[in-house]
Amino acid sequence: MNLQRLVPVVLIAASILPTAVCRAAEAVPQKTSVAAPKPLPDPVARVNGVPIAAADLNKAYKALSASQGGAQVPAGKEQEARQFVLDQLITAELMYQFAQKTPVPDLTKKIEDAVARLKGRFKTEEEFSKGLAQQNLSEKELRELIRRNLVIENHIEQTIASKVTISEQEVRAFYDNNPETFTMPEQVRASHILIMVDQQAAEDEKKRARAKADDLLKQIKTGADFAKLAQEHSGCPSSKQGGDLGFFSKGQMVKPFEDAAWAMKPGEVSGVVETQFGYHIIKLTEKRAKDKMPFDALKGRIEESLKQRKIGEQVTALVEAAKKSAKIEMLLK
Repeated sequence: MNLQRLVPVVLIAASILPTAVCRAAEAVPQKTSVAAPKPLPDPVARVNGVPIAAADLNKAYKALSASQGGAQVPAGKEQEARQFVLDQLITAELMYQFAQKTPVPDLTKKIEDAVARLKGRFKTEEEFSKGLAQQNLSEKELRELIRRNLVIENHIEQTIASKVTISEQEVRAFYDNNPETFTMPEQVRASHILIMVDQQAAEDEKKRARAKADDLLKQIKTGADFAKLAQEHSGCPSSKQGGDLGFFSKGQMVKPFEDAAWAMKPGEVSGVVETQFGYHIIKLTEKRAKDKMPFDALKGRIEESLKQRKIGEQVTALVEAAKKSAKIEMLLK
């Protein structure tokens, strides 16, 4: 397990802030190689007199690649990416400074619980230590990152999130004004039996697979149980469910399979359908028309989404106001 994915040094508060505040993974284009970094001044910035160390910027810059699933910053974009990361660290430091005004109940216990949860994602203590080493972090430094994160999270919860309310009228308006978001497309449910054969297989092997599919189709037409035959003969993992693939909409299956499934009526069985996976026998079990999901089933999720949006907007406004009154020295050129 890679600790880079668990401890986002780019902005340690990112895990608890709405996506409106910072999206490091989306802000920098992906691909190609990273040039050797130029020597950095130390510190790289000061926020109200508090220095941001070059080492912290380097750790955060490295974490940016991990946040992109291993993709690296394009050549020529390193300075832009490094500046972006520094801006995030400045924001985090600024937030931490004003968040300290709000006491955190049981802070020590919360830190220990967070460390225990993190350790629990590793098989052994040794793997956990290796993960820390890969990030150039000691356990003491990890605890400090977690502590700062909890301080910021607590401040946002106590001063912003706990006061944000969403009315049912707002929820209803969002539901009514975004019909496509809450509309389920037309779907079908099907089962299949797959006799697998590689497209590059010899002709005689393909003929044997096709003959087996033809034989199974004959058995089905004379009354054999489709699900039982799927369990016994299908090469698809769905065989465990009697071939049931569940519901799917157009565009989710390979075209020959999709064309056959959508052309049938519930209860019908197809002929043998060839795809790149082999030979299929498809049974259509159900069709669903395009339908809007009911408001009552969605209102809780919509309310939470709107709440997080409002929190994000207020956090952003708070940070922008704090930046105007803060003394921020940019030493990275």
